[in-house]
Amino acid sequence: MMNGTMVTLVGVAVSQVRYATTVGGVPVAHFRLAATERRFDRPRQVWVEGDTSYFTVWAWRSLAENALTSIGCGDPLLVTGRMRVREWERTDGRPKGVSAEIEATALGHDLARGTTVFRRTLRCRPELVASASERNRINEQRRGLARAERPPASERGAEAGGDAEARVLTLASAPSAGAGGEAGAPPGSA
Repeated sequence: MMNGTMVTLVGVAVSQVRYATTVGGVPVAHFRLAATERRFDRPRQVWVEGDTSYFTVWAWRSLAENALTSIGCGDPLLVTGRMRVREWERTDGRPKGVSAEIEATALGHDLARGTTVFRRTLRCRPELVASASERNRINEQRRGLARAERPPASERGAEAGGDAEARVLTLASAPSAGAGGEAGAPPGSA
C-alpha cells in the first residue's frame, strides 16, 4: 500500500466528469470538486460558510467508469482518497502554479442532501462496450431522465410512489404468497 495523506471530503462537483483511456486501455476520469468549510458560530447561533477549496479528483478503472455514468455537475458528493499537492510550470512565464489533487478510492453522493439509486455494474466483453462518445450520449440521456421533475406525492398516489410509509406498512402487513401462490400458505405447501 502506498503511503499518502488519506482524506475524506464533502463537496459539490463543479465540472462534468471527463473520461479517457490510457494508451494501455485503462479507464481514467477526473472532475473538479469544491469543498466549503462550514462551522457553527456560537455567539450568533447560526451556521456560517468559510473558505472554499477546489480539488481535482482522479478516478481509475471501474471507479472511473462508474463516475462517468453517476456524477454530474452540481451533485453533492463524498470523496475519499489520497491527497497530493502538485506544482506545475506555466507556459506564459508567470510564477508556478499549485493544485490539490485527490486520487479517489471511493466516491458517492451525499445522502444528507438528496437521494440516489444504486445500480450494480455488470461487466461484459470489451467488444460489446459502446465507444466513449456513445457512452457520453447515453449518459446525458440517463441524467436527463433521472433529473426530470416528478409530480408531487399527492398527485402520484400510493400506487405510483406516493406515500412511502403507507407502502411499507402495506407490504409488511400483507400475507406472503407461498410456493403454491396462495396468500398465507407456508412456503413449500403446494
